Order: sequence, then structure tokens, then C-alpha cells
Amino acid sequence: MFSKILIANRGEIAVRIIRACKEMGVATVAVYSEADKNALHVALADQSYCIGSSEASDSYLNENQIISTAILAGAQAIHPGYGFLSENAHFARLCRKNGLVFIGPDPDSMERLSDKAVLKELIRGTGLSVIPGTSAVASVEDAKKEAAKIGYPVMLKACAGGGGRGIRLIRAEEDLEDAYLQATTEAISAFGDGSVYLEKYIFPARHVELQILADEHGNAVCLGDRDCSLQRRNQKLIEETPSPAVSKEQRANIIELAVDAVKKIGYVGAGTLEFLLDKEGNFWFMEMNVRLQVEHSVTEMLTGFDLVKWQIRIAAGIPLGFTQDEIKIRGSAIECRINAKACGKLKMLHVPGGPSVRFDTCLIEGTTVSPYYDSLLGKLIVYAKTREETLRKMRASLCELVIDGIPTNIEEQLSLIGDDRFISGDYDLTFMGNR
Repeated sequence: MFSKILIANRGEIAVRIIRACKEMGVATVAVYSEADKNALHVALADQSYCIGSSEASDSYLNENQIISTAILAGAQAIHPGYGFLSENAHFARLCRKNGLVFIGPDPDSMERLSDKAVLKELIRGTGLSVIPGTSAVASVEDAKKEAAKIGYPVMLKACAGGGGRGIRLIRAEEDLEDAYLQATTEAISAFGDGSVYLEKYIFPARHVELQILADEHGNAVCLGDRDCSLQRRNQKLIEETPSPAVSKEQRANIIELAVDAVKKIGYVGAGTLEFLLDKEGNFWFMEMNVRLQVEHSVTEMLTGFDLVKWQIRIAAGIPLGFTQDEIKIRGSAIECRINAKACGKLKMLHVPGGPSVRFDTCLIEGTTVSPYYDSLLGKLIVYAKTREETLRKMRASLCELVIDGIPTNIEEQLSLIGDDRFISGDYDLTFMGNR
């Protein structure tokens, strides 16, 4: 096991990783930008180093500076969290070159599986159904030819995408050229890779994903499903587990297929298989995230397994200490993402309490929300024995949560979970388009 880990991230995920390390008896090293000098993760870590200016490109994306800091601090491993360098194969290789363990998949696997078009070719041979689509399309002309074969409407997606960026819905050929230029430009800006591919637009559908853990000894498990269908502009707002749209029989079947697929492609680490669930109950594989997801916390609340700790153990070569039969899907857990709607300075914070209520955050009194980073302030997660009870608990917790000084989406989240369609569980990806 590692004795010291550097966390190459900020915000709530950096705090989350530091807490997991402390519980494991592992020392932590925080890195921070000038904008984050008073941040909570800086105060909680055993050692903290400023690595650059407020711009992410000069700090949290500065690979050489992060590696140098890890070596200087005597860390054996680097945890990238999510976002920033978490899916950067070049950074993972740089870690290995400098004798550091990257807590995530190996760089070759990451490179192979992060390209969505390549990944779909691998998945087709595992027994999972893949959304009809293409490999990377080299030009607008090629895209038009392939779209005609698939049939409109189609989705145009960045091969190296994530976080809802580089995605466009195209309903007719005359819309394709502008969408292609927009998607490729956005993909270059967000990922440094402008390649895009096409896939059939499945409608109506729900976004359901499966949380996977796999070790280097050939063991793999699935910690259930998450329904992430409440999204605005491809950005998730609420997640729940288990999905109210998936029966026990469906869940058992897709879990078995997913675990088998992960073993066949040789994946090691924490990962998420993402699917579209159509109205006939068919699961269509979309993509795989080869990192920790923002919404991992809701799965932890339901199952009781600490995904961050298991990420660290797997990276240290420790085999999974449990089997699929030991994972019990009982009760219901819901997560609401609490986002800032504008910059501001926190005057007062009151966090709701009670059994099975959790708020993962980086907020402390005096925290200033800057324009440099993601707007996520924290994640409110609750658990209860039934979905009905979980909804009541979430309403009570949202009403109790106070974040004074920073405009937030708390009121919107209250409105969403109080919507009759959400309460019934009969909702899909069109939900936000009707509000």
C-alpha cells in the first residue's frame, strides 16, 4: 500500500479523496492554484503546494509541475479525481516514467478505451448491444454519407468526449455541416482532439449507467445501476440508484453482461459503462468512462462500498476482497448536484444532518466561487429503504441546506424532485426539455 498520495485535483473531489486516504492511514499532498490558496482541500492535506496561476492550464493541467511536486513531496502515487487529467493517457505515462503510480487504468488501456469509436468496436464482441454508428468521420462529406446510411436523426459526438461536450443532435442533412464544425471546434477546445463519430439517435430513452470495479487479478464486479436521465444540455442534475425503470430481472441480466464485457476487454480500475435504455427495455451501450464519476457517491450510499478506497487498493495491486454475490441492491439513494449560478463569497453554510444524509462539498465559510472552474459546489445524497421515503428525505434535506452568499440551484432541485413525473419514476432524457 502507498504511504503518500498526491491529489491532482481541487474542489469536492479533492476533499473526498483526502478523507478516504486519512481513513486508510495514507498521507496526502494537495496541489492548488493561486485562486484556491484558501480552499478546504489545501487545509486538509498533510502537505500543500501552489503549482501555478488561477488558470487551469497553468495549474491543474500542468503535467510537469504536478509530477515535479509529487517527486519533491515523496509521493508514490497520484490520484487524478475526475476531470482535468483523469483520462489523460500522456499524463499516466508521464507518471509511470517518473516512478509514480497513476491511480486509474494503465495508459494503453486508457487510450484504447477513451476513444469512443474504438471502444464500440471492442464492445460489439462482448455480448452487449451497441448503438448503431460509425468510427471517426474525417470530413463533413464522410459524415453526410454515413448519416444517410444510419438514417436521421443522428447524434454527432466527440471521440475523446465527456461531460456533455462535443455533442450535437442532427435531425436533417442540412443541419449537419454547421453541427460538424461546432462539435469539432468544441472537441478541440475541450479535449485537444477534434475527431467525431456518428451514432443513431435513440428516442425516447433513459440514461442508465453501471458502476464497475476490476482488479489486475481478473476479478470484476458491478455495484449496480444509476439513472442519470435528468440532464440539461447533457449535464447531469440528479442521479438515483437503482433506476426505477429497471426490473430486478433486467438488472441481473445487464450486470452479468457488463461484468463479462469488462473482463473480456481487460479493464482494470473503477469504470462506468453508460447505456441508453429504450422504451422496449433494451440496453444500448454508449460509452465507458475510465475514471471515477462525479456521481459515484450515490452508489456508495446504496451499497456501502467506498469506491475511492477501492480505486487506491486496486492501483496498489490488492485484489478485490468481495464477490458479486456480496453486493446487495436494497433501498433507494438519490443525489442532487448543488451548483453555483454565479460567482460569490460564502457567508454562511448549514449542512443538513440525520441518518443516511451526506453532503460532499469543498465549501467552508469564506469560500469564494471563481470563474475559473466548474460550478459544482457539492452533492447532496440521501438513502432510505424505499424510493418514496428517499424522496421525502431529499426534500427535507434540500430545505435545510443553507448556502448564503452564493446563488445556487437549490430551489430548482426542490422543484425537480417535486415534479409528478419524477415522483412517479416515469421520466426520460426529455424531462428538462419540457420545463
